[in-house]
Order: sequence, then structure tokens, then C-alpha cells
Amino acid sequence: MNAQDLKSSILQRAIEGKLVPQRQEEGTAKELLAEIRAEKARLIKEKKIKKSKPLPEITDEEKPFDIPDSWEWVRLGELGEWCSGATPSRQHPEYFGGNIPWLKTGDLNDGYIKKVPESITNEGFQHSSTKINPIGSVLIAMYGATIGRLGILQIPATTNQACCACELFYGTYNKYLFYFLLANRKNFIKQGAGGAQPNISKAKIIDTTMPLPPMEEQHRIVAKIEELLPDIDAYDKAQTELRTIEQRFPNAMKKSLLQYAIEGKLVPQRKEEGTAKDLLTAIRAEKAQLIKEKKIKKTKPLPAITDDEKPYAIPDSWEWIKWGDIGEIVSARRVHQQDWKTKGIPFYRAREIAKLAENGVVDNDLFISEELYNAYAKNGVPEPEDLMITAVGTLGKTYIVQPGDKFYYKDASVISLRNYGHVSSAYLKIVMETPLMEKQIKSNSSGTTVSTLTIVRMNNYLLPLPPLAEQHRIVAKLEELLPLCQQLAANP
Repeated sequence: MNAQDLKSSILQRAIEGKLVPQRQEEGTAKELLAEIRAEKARLIKEKKIKKSKPLPEITDEEKPFDIPDSWEWVRLGELGEWCSGATPSRQHPEYFGGNIPWLKTGDLNDGYIKKVPESITNEGFQHSSTKINPIGSVLIAMYGATIGRLGILQIPATTNQACCACELFYGTYNKYLFYFLLANRKNFIKQGAGGAQPNISKAKIIDTTMPLPPMEEQHRIVAKIEELLPDIDAYDKAQTELRTIEQRFPNAMKKSLLQYAIEGKLVPQRKEEGTAKDLLTAIRAEKAQLIKEKKIKKTKPLPAITDDEKPYAIPDSWEWIKWGDIGEIVSARRVHQQDWKTKGIPFYRAREIAKLAENGVVDNDLFISEELYNAYAKNGVPEPEDLMITAVGTLGKTYIVQPGDKFYYKDASVISLRNYGHVSSAYLKIVMETPLMEKQIKSNSSGTTVSTLTIVRMNNYLLPLPPLAEQHRIVAKLEELLPLCQQLAANP
């Protein structure tokens, strides 16, 4: 049971006479009702209120539950003088800004009303049908988005026409009426449904039936409710915090697993798998061969990594390297908008790569011609195991090119890591999703007008490199564990 259901249950028990015991010495509601009617008759005689049309007798069908023998069913109209307010004409600025508080339904706070933002002048009061409601009046919103919202005045105040106020006769505790109305809010909202705007009228309110306890029991009921409400609020806060933790936990667990993976803590190291230093030697030899064959251009050596730059310790068999050490990071040749087509070879921007990175499929509406694709193929097009990385918008979303993929991509919007084959593309994609990369990318992008990921930056980001066999074992372990995070996210 959530906190709101618990609160509703307590309020319902209160108005059914089940929250506190009845006491014979407190008399009966029948006796109290006689006093209320006598008070009403006196006020009519003294011309302080107008005589109203008698309310209909309450039928058995209108009594939704049994109440204690000492209680009585009454209509709300019997308990006090109910009236709605009015709005002085806005065409007269002199009607507003005076000393008379003027309350709108948006000012109702389901509690005490100690001040309101607007006021009217005496002239505005005289030129409208609104009434000054005394301290202690119970207010309820009758229509609009605030329907059913409540308040108890702690200042004399007028209201607009969307608010109904009750000045109670002697014999009814205003806070008991308040909690009864709160318990019945859903019923009022239900009554107001069906029109263009939710609406309950004053007539519907005064016709509503209410179980009336003896006066002293009303006070004991309110005291018990207000004793329990802080516990319900604490329960609600605890539930909210737990729900937040539950919602965050799957993503936090995923991030922790990914970070553990690239710290060498997810799978054990094996001596027979060699070292990342050996792997790095093979990568450099491959790169030198490609330069010799003029398949790639020789680039300026990247700066060495200092000990101060290394964010954490890694296993002895691993190496800290830079992304530019493992492959060629490139961008596409410019495809002008005039060359965009509605059919042909798919042309992906960052948004399409991000969708591919997320679920491997994408709805694409941009293409280039086969001729243009073939012309650009001389300078390199995406090949299997290359990493396509979003460089604008949500940075660092990574898609591994699959066998059979045939597409081109937008320059500056996406960058590509051409993998020489000595590093697992799946491992590199994992690294791209870790807090390590998130922090590096964020620190480079902060302070810029538009977040971007450039080739220069990507080349210089740090990368913890394990031996190749260990990379494959890390990927396999995460493929086993990460679906559990997805299940937790789907079924919190």
C-alpha cells in the first residue's frame, strides 16, 4: 500500500467511526443536530442569514456505509452557510490591490490559508457579489484543474466564483468537515466529470451526505488523524526514496559493472594470455605496414601518458594507451545537402548512429547515390568491426559496423575508428559506455557552445588495454551480466 492509499484508508476509517472509540458520556449526534438547527433558526430570525429551501430527506440508498448508533447522517447544507465568491471586473484596475484578501482556487493548499497573493479594494468589493468569509471558514474548489482542493481560512478573505466557502454553525468542527471533504475528493471529482471542464456546483456540495459524530468525538477524530499524518508523510518520503533508488539501481549497477570491467576486476588475469605490451607491439607493427603500403598516412606521435594522467591502477599485464594508438580515427568526406537523396545508399547522421548503437535498427530517410558512395569508397567507407561514434548531440554513442552493412556518414556529425583487428571492437564499445569515457568526453565538452567530439580529442583520450584474450572474456562476462540490469530496469 502506498502512502496515498494509506492516508485514504485512515480518512475513510475516520468518517466511518472506526478510528477512535465512541464514548457514551459525549452524547449523540442527534442531540448535536438539534443544537445546530436551533442555531440556524436563531441566525435566520436575527436576519444574519437567509432562510433556505429545506433539503430533501436522506434515503437509505444515500448512506454508503454503516455508522455508529451515536452518529447521524446529515447533508452538508445543514451544517453551515455555503456561498461562492465573485471576481470584480478586470476592466477596473482600481478594484484591485486594496486591503481585502481575494482568494482564487489556485491559492488553496489543502491546509491553512494564512495569506493570498491578490487583494481587492473596498470599491471592488462593493461592485461585486463576493463575500468576506470569516476566519475558520472551510473552502473547496468547484471546477477546473483544482477541483476538490481545500483550505481553512486563518484570515478573513473573499474568493472568486470557482471557490465555495462554508461558515459553519455551532456544533461542527471545521477540521472534521475539512477531513471529510478530503476523504471524498475523488467522489467530487467524479461528480464533476463529463463536461468540457470538471465542475461541481454549490448545489451538489450542500446536497452531499456526511456522517456526523458528537462534537467531542469530532475533535478526537481530528486529533488522531493529525497524530498519524506525520507518520504517513515519513512513510511517503521513505517510499519515494526507495522508488528513486530502485529506478537508479539498474543503471548504477550497469555503470559499476562496466567500470569494474575496465579496471581489470571483472575477470581474473591469466599469465598464458600474454600482456597488452605484446599486443601493442603487434598493433604498431601493423600500423607501420599500412603506412608503408600507403593505405594510411603517417601521423605525428601522440604525447606519452604521464603517471599523473592515469586515473587508476590497472593489472600489470595491462597498458594505459591512447585511442589513437590502436587504429585510425577519421571523419567522412563532405556530402553536400544537394546530394542527399530519398533512395540509394543509407546516409547516417549522429541521430541514426545513436539509434543503431541502442538497438541495432534505424528508420532512415536520407540516402546518397551509389555513384557518390563508390567515389568516396576510394578514401574509405565503414567496414566490419569499425566503430562509428557520435560526435555531436549525445556524444560517444558507438555502433560496431556489421558484416553486410553498407552506408555512409555525415562529416563532423560522426567519427569512425578503423580497427586494425588487434583489439576487440566489442571491448572498445564497452569502454565508450563507461564512466571513464563519460568523464573524459564531458570535461572536453564543458564550456563550449555546442558539445562536439573531435578527432584530435578522440585520439588523445585514455584507454586501459588488456591482452586480447582477456578482452574477449570481459565481453563474454558482461554479455552474461548486463541483461540482468535490463531485467531490473524493466521490472523495478
